[in-house]
Amino acid sequence: MTVQAVIKLNNLSKRYGDFQAVDGLNLEIQKGEVFGLLGPNGAGKSTTILMMLGLTEPTSGTVQVCGLNATSDPKAVKEKVGYLPEDVGFYDELSGWDNLMFTARLNRIPETEARIRIKELLIRIGLEHAADKKVRTYSRGMRQRLGLADVLVKNPEVIILDEPTLGIDPKGVKELLDLIINLSREKGLTVLLSSHHLHQVQQVCTRVGLFVQGKLIASGSVEELAAKLISKHPVQIEAKISRPALSTVDLETALHQVEGVDEVQLLSDGLLIIGCSKDTSASVARALVEAGASLHHLSKKTYGLDDIYQRYFEERKKDETTLTS
Repeated sequence: MTVQAVIKLNNLSKRYGDFQAVDGLNLEIQKGEVFGLLGPNGAGKSTTILMMLGLTEPTSGTVQVCGLNATSDPKAVKEKVGYLPEDVGFYDELSGWDNLMFTARLNRIPETEARIRIKELLIRIGLEHAADKKVRTYSRGMRQRLGLADVLVKNPEVIILDEPTLGIDPKGVKELLDLIINLSREKGLTVLLSSHHLHQVQQVCTRVGLFVQGKLIASGSVEELAAKLISKHPVQIEAKISRPALSTVDLETALHQVEGVDEVQLLSDGLLIIGCSKDTSASVARALVEAGASLHHLSKKTYGLDDIYQRYFEERKKDETTLTS
């Protein structure tokens, strides 16, 4: 059975005068995914989100959200999508409860149902103790958590979060990210998280898209991107051995019997580079010792978004140097 993409962008572009904010963007996000739209400030992430919400029209291309055209039917899209902007706006002289009730009424949720839903959400986000306090007394982290409740009060199918952790202390960031993960898992929500914080995106997202100068340069899981931009092996293990009475063939045979080992390179002075599809450090160490090798040290290297991003810009700089030389 074919899975219907919840968000589908087809050759999406947005131009402001001579400035190309978004350039030929193609992307599909499936139901239940937590997708990270990653890129520096000014990369076009927020413009893309505005087009998804029907708040600005594309110059060309199409946007579909929950099977609806965001350009021709923006109201219907907004009914299915919750949006948490970088700077959440509330009525500061109203309490957290009253702000949420106002949103519920705007969405025509019956009063009794709204009260039950708001109470549950305030407990869930850890603000039940501050429900009756005016929002002007809330910290930045509390406002962001209230913003998440405000997004969820209408039971959306998709939530879009634009730099949700900006200006929050590390403890507040962890709490907010944990909330996002749990909500996605429990409610089957599709989440689009836009950020330039690489570590935070890697913590919560099942897939990421690298967005630079209005273009999506690559998308996939961190492992897939690492294989594409850095190494074909998500994990590399380096081992230093001495191998009395052990031939190269015997050594390679022993290691290839370990599940997850894809490639073995024996360098000079007993240095092994082992390419793996997963972390097989313990099994590799055991295989080497059982084969008769003396193991002097073993270390593993996994590639994260920091490595991927750095490698992309290194390659980009090389290309630009080649073109100008």
